[in-house]
Amino acid sequence: MTTLERVGFIGLGGMGRGLVKNLVAKGVAVTAYDLNPEAVAIAKSQGASAAGGLRDIGECRIIMICVNAAEDVEALLMGPDGLLARPAPNFVVVDHTTGSPQMVDKLDRLVRAAGGRYAEAPMTRTPKHADAGKVNVLYGGEADLLGELRPYFERYAENIFHIGPLGHAIRLKLIHNYIAFANVAAWCEGFALAAKDGLDLKQLITIISAAGGKSGMLDLYGQATLDGDFTPLMSLANARKDVRYYARWLEDAGLPGFMADAVHQTYRQAALLGHDGESCTAVIKAYEAVTGVEARVRPNDRNQGN
Repeated sequence: MTTLERVGFIGLGGMGRGLVKNLVAKGVAVTAYDLNPEAVAIAKSQGASAAGGLRDIGECRIIMICVNAAEDVEALLMGPDGLLARPAPNFVVVDHTTGSPQMVDKLDRLVRAAGGRYAEAPMTRTPKHADAGKVNVLYGGEADLLGELRPYFERYAENIFHIGPLGHAIRLKLIHNYIAFANVAAWCEGFALAAKDGLDLKQLITIISAAGGKSGMLDLYGQATLDGDFTPLMSLANARKDVRYYARWLEDAGLPGFMADAVHQTYRQAALLGHDGESCTAVIKAYEAVTGVEARVRPNDRNQGN
């Protein structure tokens, strides 16, 4: 197996934890950093070294960042103790964060001004795929830099897509996420309405999945929603953030965004009701608050015949 350089990795949440696990397991030394000590401890148990702070990460030429928002990436880069204060020669920042088109351009300028190169590499799929080393990496930028980074991506990605120039990957990712989260909002609304009118929820996913309403998000999260499992594999807070970025991009592009605004406000309402830390599917709880019923299939009900 090819020997690769040590990677400094920031962000050990659901996705980052799996990426670090696969990098280490497949021969890459990793120095890991996160504000959550428990996340760092997990990375250490997987074979990574723990960074004492951002300075330790900055000693690595290749730095990977997988955090919640583009503004978090900017905060990590800037300031007297930021990654750009004392970077390694010819450093590369690989940004796996789902950010915004405006921030990708800004982060690229900041990194280049400090003598480095910035790689946008948002991902699709779930933490389960990250743990299995089967995420999709969407890369936007120059082909030679992708060639340098590909051996690292191959440690944790099933598919590596070169989308086009810098900024194209995040745009495609936001379109993907908007469609996915709009889909969740739509079927959560339908679930709540079905429960309100006393329809048989055991039949609901079967009927939808047998026709044009079938979707990847329904396959991933539909039954868990009816089971009342809101484990935040993809948090409502991150869904709300991504839809907000998408709606802002629509506005900047001069396009109307009636649907995007409705989806954003749907997630925002659920957040105001206290569900930001739950799964993106907890948006159903906002609909349930309006209908006054719970859209759930109890275990005993699910096991009964029609």
